[in-house]
Amino acid sequence: MLACASLAILVAPGCGGGSGGGQGSKKAAELSSPLDVGPRAAEIPVDAKLASQGVLLFKSKTCSTCHAFGLRITGPDLKGVTHRRSAAWIEQQILHPDSMTKQDPIAHQLLGEYAVQMPNLMIQPDEARALLEYLKSQDHE
Repeated sequence: MLACASLAILVAPGCGGGSGGGQGSKKAAELSSPLDVGPRAAEIPVDAKLASQGVLLFKSKTCSTCHAFGLRITGPDLKGVTHRRSAAWIEQQILHPDSMTKQDPIAHQLLGEYAVQMPNLMIQPDEARALLEYLKSQDHE
């Protein structure tokens, strides 16, 4: 969350990264993270109210400057990210992208692949949750 801003990720940031078609980084897909365990974010039903807030945040926080769905811009393509990553991993990438690239193997690999550090936009936890719900809604369409 989902611009280079809050999601470069999205991973965000990135968020599970990938190039064209949302296939994701094969190298990042092979890595494991203590935050990326359990169900994939997409397996949890979408909160439509939060998703509608998330779409506004995706634009206002400039996530769309670096991220799109089904298209690689500067950061990873976000298409399918909620099928590849857990909610916990995505939220931490949105909230603490700088720490994630230092401590998380997947985020570190994505930084190496995209060569752009997702900036820390000081996203609040409730905003990160709304961005996550927006990402999930895009993956359910």
